Amino acid sequence: MRKRVAIIGGGVAGLAAAVRLRDLTPPSTELIVYEQSGALGGKLRTGRLGGVTAERGAESFLMSAPDGSESAALALVRRLDLEDELRHPAAIPAALAIGGDLARIPGGTLIGVPGNLAQVSSVAEPATDRDRDEGRPLLAAGEDVAVGELVRGRYGDQVVDRLVDPLLGGVYAGRADQLSLAVTIPQLARTARVEHTLQAAVQTAQAEAAARRAPGRPVFGALDGGMSRLVAAAAAASGARISLGLPVREVGRTRDGWRLVLGAAPAPQIDEVDAVVLAVPSRAAAKLLTGVAPEAAEAVGVLDYASVALVGMAFPAGTELPELSGFLVPPSEDTLVKAATFVTRKWSHLAGPGDRVLVRASLGRAGEAGRLQFDDAVLLERAHRELSELTGRPLPAPEETFLQRWGGGLPQYTPGHLDRVARVRGALPAGLAMAGASLDGVGIPACVASGERAAEDVHKVLEEAA
Repeated sequence: MRKRVAIIGGGVAGLAAAVRLRDLTPPSTELIVYEQSGALGGKLRTGRLGGVTAERGAESFLMSAPDGSESAALALVRRLDLEDELRHPAAIPAALAIGGDLARIPGGTLIGVPGNLAQVSSVAEPATDRDRDEGRPLLAAGEDVAVGELVRGRYGDQVVDRLVDPLLGGVYAGRADQLSLAVTIPQLARTARVEHTLQAAVQTAQAEAAARRAPGRPVFGALDGGMSRLVAAAAAASGARISLGLPVREVGRTRDGWRLVLGAAPAPQIDEVDAVVLAVPSRAAAKLLTGVAPEAAEAVGVLDYASVALVGMAFPAGTELPELSGFLVPPSEDTLVKAATFVTRKWSHLAGPGDRVLVRASLGRAGEAGRLQFDDAVLLERAHRELSELTGRPLPAPEETFLQRWGGGLPQYTPGHLDRVARVRGALPAGLAMAGASLDGVGIPACVASGERAAEDVHKVLEEAA
């Protein structure tokens, strides 16, 4: 009998689930992607700025997994025949904005956590007498702590405040003192359960990743034409029916499967399917799970999010910028701008018409939503002023701009998150799987892998019921 599977959520996790289901299930299987907004892609959104493509969400993805193997995003790019469209950033250093200066980010760290303290002396004064071997591993089996707790205790405050915080913040918009080590730096969490010092744990994690990484594989990849090409290619390859602008308001059980209530309450539409992949943010997921998996709903609903905004500016040709690919700003600097990318220097394929100079800046951190509650003109002016101050030169008025708000865009994974995820998945009934950043991490590779796992979970149930 022909099977029907609903994928609720049309971001990259949901689309990755749809592609994986297409590969696993018979050709007759009907896949339906329900996306309540008017467009697929979630946080992947490509626009235009200064005559070229400009990302309003994620600009690139990691080519390798934390263990050094090929990332799920790279594997999906290959699956979608987009490998020839891969582009990689120029080998130009980035910097940290500290005390009015731009200091190059030291190499040889693991998201800011050094394996050799001498390597970070240009930006921080690490404690040199705390990382002692106390005759046992840093962490017990299964233990999770905040990144900041571990690193402050071993290396001191400056390493966290000037290195780890801005590097983690560039990805999660959060603070090291609140973010889970097991989620944000999993390779370090693993080796910290074996090694007796932080230095040894970092060095072991780095060596393991290097041993598995393919020689010559770049660190980051992007697609010529923008990340929206990945979205379109995944949707096409899945062969799914795409339903836009029609929210799923309720998920319920039937005798043999699942009943979806769609659309406005006065005139609901009903759809019945054999399995469901739920790939939406945590609060939306908790609402949909309340009637069918209350324990899972409670566990997933506690996740908090950070709101951020992205600003793009196209400056006139000849605008001078520091000889960098961009910079990160530690929270201690108290700026709204937390990171900036000098787009046309970092990505050579994005050189714009008339040699315009493109800059993208990220605004806002966890707990700072109030600082973004101004109209676009105010935020653009503030970003322009801070960019001038941080680069140490007065920037001309931009010829073109955009401002993209991502309210509640980035999950904040506190210690113990993986245990909560295990509780969520353990409480889900057969035939209903969850995917996405609310469970398995931000970044395109993590979301792709999460979607593929959910697809495999529901496929197994469908096979058993056949």
